[in-house]
Amino acid sequence: MSDAITWAGLDAHKKFIQVAVRVPGGAQPKEWRIAHTVKEVQKLARKLVRMSPGEVRCCYEAGPSGFALQRRLEAAGREMLTCAVIAPTLIPKKSGDRIKTDRRDALKLCDYLRSDLLTEVRPPSEEEESVRDLCRARDAARKDLGSARHRLGKMLLRRGIVYGQGRAWTQRHRQWLNTLGWDTVDKFVFDNYLLAIEQIEARMITLVAAIEEAAQDGLYAERVGWLRCFRGIDTISAMTILAELHDFRRFESPRQLMSYLGLTPSEHSSGGEARRGGITKAGNSHVRRVLIEAAWHYRHRPKVGVRLQKRRENQPSKVIAIADKAQLRLNRRYTRLSLGLGKPPNKVVVALARELVGFLWAALQVPA
Repeated sequence: MSDAITWAGLDAHKKFIQVAVRVPGGAQPKEWRIAHTVKEVQKLARKLVRMSPGEVRCCYEAGPSGFALQRRLEAAGREMLTCAVIAPTLIPKKSGDRIKTDRRDALKLCDYLRSDLLTEVRPPSEEEESVRDLCRARDAARKDLGSARHRLGKMLLRRGIVYGQGRAWTQRHRQWLNTLGWDTVDKFVFDNYLLAIEQIEARMITLVAAIEEAAQDGLYAERVGWLRCFRGIDTISAMTILAELHDFRRFESPRQLMSYLGLTPSEHSSGGEARRGGITKAGNSHVRRVLIEAAWHYRHRPKVGVRLQKRRENQPSKVIAIADKAQLRLNRRYTRLSLGLGKPPNKVVVALARELVGFLWAALQVPA
């Protein structure tokens, strides 16, 4: 019964946790602070179980501390305690409340949890979280590589050296770099920048190999194969999408997933006047970037090339049919919006990414 439930709100920080608890039959909440260590968290779980005549339900906001706190609490609570991780941006806020303290935050979480006003975040398993961090490590290396190449390019530009024979960082461009002559100091700086680039490229190779190996695991292999049937999505993109979202089935409709990814237009309508702006960008930025990059491929006429045909081998015909339908619809959409209505290509591609989400959602539903 709900009358026998003990409710607890935790305002978790790196060094400490502020606790607010409402025990059944208690008029005033109990409040205290503990150190954020494994031992203290385990003691907190056992203390909450002892305080409660029945079930214990607690929560804390999602943040940089991740999901380790939830796992430790539930493991120490031995099935008598459940812990929810709450989406911070969806916590109700009073416009006139200008005072924010750790005690108030913990008590607010406790009361809102009891009133069922909070939105829970679906926590990944430890294996899912490891794969997600692997994909993010590769993305971080990609950004580092871009920065390192940029630094070397700007050094050359300051010396008046410009490569004018095509794209940079091709094999031909690297051969051209090796032909440059330098004084002692400039050669030292150039070699240092080039070494940094080569080190990051080596990191990228190992990270990509690790992601491709994880994609062959039974947890991801089937769904990665389905996503690779779509134009513009290969193993790295597919793994990024799956690792960040965990499970598409938790989204009841494509619109719900579009909203979660921040691809829906913002709106401020009042007094009979509707005002819509750019996309909300309120969701997962990693998946949003991957989808927008994939959407650029749909500006070209629909076709199934050699590599795409190879990726589709031994995949379900239902998924391939959805992917083909996506090619036709998104290309028509791009042509109409860009060439017909004169919309900027960047805006059109974002619209395509939003619609692509719907096709991916349909493809990743478990076949009947």
